[in-house]
Amino acid sequence: MRKEDFQVPQVQFVFRENGEFVTRTTSELFDNKRVVIFSLPGAFTPTCSAYQLPGFEENYDEFAALGIDAIYCLAVNDGFVMNAWAQDQNIEKVKLIPDGNAYFTRSMGYLVNKSNLGFGQRSWRYAAVVDNGIIEKLFLEDGFRDNADTDPYEVSTPENVLEYVKTTVRETAPV
Repeated sequence: MRKEDFQVPQVQFVFRENGEFVTRTTSELFDNKRVVIFSLPGAFTPTCSAYQLPGFEENYDEFAALGIDAIYCLAVNDGFVMNAWAQDQNIEKVKLIPDGNAYFTRSMGYLVNKSNLGFGQRSWRYAAVVDNGIIEKLFLEDGFRDNADTDPYEVSTPENVLEYVKTTVRETAPV
């Protein structure tokens, strides 16, 4: 499992943009930026749609004011599904990252089997603050295991991540 002070995995993500498949690398998304990433079991699922994704969207401007360059939502879903979910949820600020092949999630060590729910392979729920590709702070939900009968959502909330970011605001260089 990846943890604090480790580099995020170097993978390629396949987005669907303007009717085309577009590949972006981890480096393109994370290098020279301080970002928040949160990963969840799946698009259109209840907790993810009712609380986590909209919560990060609602708090986006406050995160930005504290020096966060981007907020990424990652799920083991394809680009079509992630785009449809963003549209359904009216997401304009948080960038949804499709990890359809689970390359990032597997390399992070957070790929779990959720076949007990008919989901197959998915991500365990977590959030992280990542500075220039290095995991600065990890918010991993308890109970990590395959076929969990619960879906904890306590530590990876936007509110918890925001409280951490408030205590670690970076000084910016004068222009």
